[in-house]
Amino acid sequence: MIYRPFDLLRRLRVAVASLLLVSATGSYALNTATIVGSVASPDCLEYRVVGICYWLFCTWTGCTVRTSVKVRHYVPDAVVSSYSNTGENPWTEVRFMSPPNATAEDGGDGTTNEDHENNLAKFKNADVIGHPGGQLFSEFASSSGYFCEGAGTAFMPYLLSTLDTIAWRYNIPESVYPESLTPGLREVGGRTTVNLWGNVYPRGGFLHQADDHKAGAVVAQRAGDVVTRRGQIHVYQPLLANSRPGYWPAGALKETDASTGKWQELTPRLSNTCAVFPHTGTLTQAEQGDYAWALWRPYACCERRGQVFLGSIDFF
Repeated sequence: MIYRPFDLLRRLRVAVASLLLVSATGSYALNTATIVGSVASPDCLEYRVVGICYWLFCTWTGCTVRTSVKVRHYVPDAVVSSYSNTGENPWTEVRFMSPPNATAEDGGDGTTNEDHENNLAKFKNADVIGHPGGQLFSEFASSSGYFCEGAGTAFMPYLLSTLDTIAWRYNIPESVYPESLTPGLREVGGRTTVNLWGNVYPRGGFLHQADDHKAGAVVAQRAGDVVTRRGQIHVYQPLLANSRPGYWPAGALKETDASTGKWQELTPRLSNTCAVFPHTGTLTQAEQGDYAWALWRPYACCERRGQVFLGSIDFF
């Protein structure tokens, strides 16, 4: 049976609505099926036609200039998990990737989550693993028109903090970076708005934050910050694509800047929208201190219609 694009879009939305109904009734185990179904989010996709590309097409009879539509949208590149207990990634099928080892055995916090104890440290492990919903996403995105490929490969580990012990647990060498020592530099939120969630540097598992959800979000931001840059002093592999004619991939992730990436909460509350940290939405506390978000990243591209790319013009 063949479904028209709008039929497919409707079915995907129904599937997401069903998952959201389940999540609203109580906690659930985050599994691959739930993550795959979550890609049907028009808010996260944010599909737009932004310009025109020009191509030189040549045959033995001569050359002509052809055009194609330039589009921009977000792609779910990875699932970023932030969790307290080592070896207990909330995404159940990938727990085997980051078990405790001789250099990363324990986890947990130095606080009982009471506000007056916010001077005590919290610790979160973090895993960045390729989003498994690529096939369903391509079907969902294609219903809007031509779509771009992301940088992520399904189930590919880009960062496992249990293998990044020196940087993640001891903050070596980032504890002496200017970003770590300068108040107000590279922070999630703002001091003047009284909505400071935490500092991006040093990009490790420890921070001071009374709210466990905010702590998990900051650690996820740190992990995303690492994998979207090359040459960082961490054990990881970059989550980046190379540009080519007619293809403009996402660059470095930057906190509070949606134009570099945004987050879709997967657990403890499944959301069908995306946002940057900090945000004013509901902050559900996870009983076991385990959180996960899909990291959506912006890409632009146009269909190749000739041998030579001549350039592009953006509408805005």
